[in-house]
Amino acid sequence: MGREFDGAYAEFTVVPRDSVFVIKTNLDWKTLAALPEMIQTTHGSLYQGLEIKPGQTLLIRGGTSSIGLCAMEIAKRAGLKVISTTRSESKSDYLKKLCALDVIVDNGSVSAEVRKKYPEGVDRVLELIGTATLLDSLKALKRGGIGCMTGILGGEWDLKNFSPMDDIPTAVKLTAYAGEASDISQAQLQKYVDMVEQGEMRVNSAKTFAFKELQEAHRLMDSNQANGKIVITL
Repeated sequence: MGREFDGAYAEFTVVPRDSVFVIKTNLDWKTLAALPEMIQTTHGSLYQGLEIKPGQTLLIRGGTSSIGLCAMEIAKRAGLKVISTTRSESKSDYLKKLCALDVIVDNGSVSAEVRKKYPEGVDRVLELIGTATLLDSLKALKRGGIGCMTGILGGEWDLKNFSPMDDIPTAVKLTAYAGEASDISQAQLQKYVDMVEQGEMRVNSAKTFAFKELQEAHRLMDSNQANGKIVITL
């Protein structure tokens, strides 16, 4: 929506059948609206981009974003140890309360701090800031570790003067995730929705705006201060 197909803000639109899922739930529309894209992106990043397994350490670079918060919830339930980053020290306690094992304040470089706590490095890195911090994130990985770039919160799409032999640490794997609806099944999405409805998984919704407040919603999104998914009601 908004990329291959028009209608992201439409009341009615036509989309491919493969992009439509039947979901049974008693959740209100405001809560349900925040889930599909956020969960599909997170699920695909963790299971396809990062190939997560129980017991691994996962560094989430951009932990207070909607995908970062969702990744923390899903990874915790998958048996991973989550380390999250934030640019604001005041949000450290918030992330720890949610389930982060460790929180690192991101001043543009976190790999050295990660290595102090995890000398061999971490198993997986979910990169949500983008190319602005990607190379530093790769330095936090142990040999055999995987880094997946999913987000572009930093606003930079390209890596300038990228030298793979120098910039990718030995035996570290770099992947990216920009998946689609087919990367999650109806049953998997229904399971996540059920978990939210039963209170087993937290949804970190930021704020709900009426359609007439759309410009205000975009200003909040562009400020990277939402701390959750923004929902627009029609």
